[in-house]
Amino acid sequence: MHLTRRAAILASALAMVLGSSAPVRVHPHVLAEARLDVVVNPDQTVKSLRHLWRFDDLFSSTVLMEFDKNADLKLDDAELQDVSNTVYASLAEYDYFQLVTANGKDVSMKPPPTLIANYEADQLIVLFESEPKEPLKLAGKVDFGVYDPTFYTAIDFVEDENMAVKDLPSTCKRSVIRPDPDEAIAQNQSNLTDAFFNDPSGTDLSKIFATRLELNCQAQG
Repeated sequence: MHLTRRAAILASALAMVLGSSAPVRVHPHVLAEARLDVVVNPDQTVKSLRHLWRFDDLFSSTVLMEFDKNADLKLDDAELQDVSNTVYASLAEYDYFQLVTANGKDVSMKPPPTLIANYEADQLIVLFESEPKEPLKLAGKVDFGVYDPTFYTAIDFVEDENMAVKDLPSTCKRSVIRPDPDEAIAQNQSNLTDAFFNDPSGTDLSKIFATRLELNCQAQG
């Protein structure tokens, strides 16, 4: 199987045309339950983001069939490495589905040094850790999230506790924001073009629907 097809199956990161549906009518093809841990340095800068995605049974079984080269109904170390390499390469174009902003401005993240794929209890699990390219101080409003700009994958944080902060400074308040799709469209109407409604997968505005971990931090002293 060619890399591009496997990338589409695995990471949902290719620019797939999903038809002329409005965002509220687009249905994802892949579901994943996620956990995000924000790790903070002693100086109140962000050290890293730790991601864990657990994919649905149907998608996971598809991955098993595509990558189980010796047909033993399991993924050995070499096959899992093949999965990892494919996901890593295909997500690179989309910044690994990460959404990070500081006071409304996008924050650039370094590519994760590695990505690990496991297959446990009939589910594909993907883990990786990334760091900000520049020091990211927890000051004002800082948001973290995960979203698929192609609308192909629904990455869901089932519990608010699945978006966590290790060593959250006492000057910060944590909240989890779950946008209502209709309200998100209404609030961003001026930024939404016909192209978004005709093909939402061809734009980057799907992030307005993403669940976000929001930290509001006051200046010290």
